Amino acid sequence: MTEKTIPRLMARSIDPVADFYTALGFEITFRQTAPYQFLSVKRGGIELNFYGDKKFDPTTSTHGCLIDTDDVDYLFAAFTEGLRQAFGSVPTQGLPRVGALKNKTYGVREFLLNDPAGNTIQIAQPISDDQRHRPLPKETFARAIHMGSLFADSKQDLELAVKVLDRALHRTDEQPTPVQLVKLLVLRADVAVRQGDSTLAEQLLNRARSSGADGLELADDLRRAAELEAGL
Repeated sequence: MTEKTIPRLMARSIDPVADFYTALGFEITFRQTAPYQFLSVKRGGIELNFYGDKKFDPTTSTHGCLIDTDDVDYLFAAFTEGLRQAFGSVPTQGLPRVGALKNKTYGVREFLLNDPAGNTIQIAQPISDDQRHRPLPKETFARAIHMGSLFADSKQDLELAVKVLDRALHRTDEQPTPVQLVKLLVLRADVAVRQGDSTLAEQLLNRARSSGADGLELADDLRRAAELEAGL
């Protein structure tokens, strides 16, 4: 016996979904408009199906799936370059949206795609045999980065992320290291962009840039800062 699972996702209209996944390098393997909208796309070992429903609300969608890969950096580079070529830029807010590529505290390196239909596609590469959440850091700013990232990306609860990050950034009794400060600022700017506050995002990114901090530890954060700045 040979089995295969193909996620069935929803869309208000399959047309923008087809354009989006085509830009990512997917092939449309089947498409129909009657008696109902239906779309199948494929890229290598990734296959997705979409059902169209005019009553479906992309902004409240909780649908999605996980794509497990052994080279998440390659897929991130291929997908973002495809979007630049097709649409002129990489979307960082609203729908569709490409999230930050980064190492997570539960043993994976991943990024999230929110497609035009509101589906969340988690693209992840295991970087540890332990896929459980790591213990909460005790140090103030390491803890804020840990929790802020979980709330903003994994849980996608922007209000909770704001509370955690703003509390850390406004502390006067302790100061983060230069690396911690850039991580906090870029993550907070990412949330601001997603909330439609481009003015705040620009201020935060300017502050991160003026910190002068760099290095391998900040490679993912500085790339995300550049992506956010390009979309402002």
